Amino acid sequence: MTNEQATQSTKEPTSQSTGPTADAWREVGKQFEVLGNSLANAFRTAWEDENTRRHMREMQTGLETMVNEVGTAIKETTESPEGQKARAEAERAAQSLRAAGAKTWQETKPQLMTALRQLSAELQKTISRLEEEGKTSAAEAPPDKSEEGPPTTDHEPQLA
Repeated sequence: MTNEQATQSTKEPTSQSTGPTADAWREVGKQFEVLGNSLANAFRTAWEDENTRRHMREMQTGLETMVNEVGTAIKETTESPEGQKARAEAERAAQSLRAAGAKTWQETKPQLMTALRQLSAELQKTISRLEEEGKTSAAEAPPDKSEEGPPTTDHEPQLA
């Protein structure tokens, strides 16, 4: 068997093929179509049904009542003396945190700036050293043989 024959024999059957496999896939497709139509009809029927609409309105009213009651509870809690005390403590803690952060920044700023300058200087030295090594390596490296002519032997004179 040639490579071409082997390639042709391993190809998948085309969509136009007939046989038990193709018939089975067509049947699966038909079943999906029937299922889709059934689901669409069920949704339409449920939506058009007055009982379903009434249940949906009742559910919506219940959800709205729940949201309103939670909102009222939150409002009452924040307006209570305990809620106001907790809020005042949270505000004091936030102010203390901001003040501590600002103080820490002012105290560490000079050291941080010095460290960054030193790091920058060291990086510049490293870059300069690497550039210098690159120039030295290029000067010491043997020329690229691909740019020369054909190799010479010991008994042939070299052309300059």
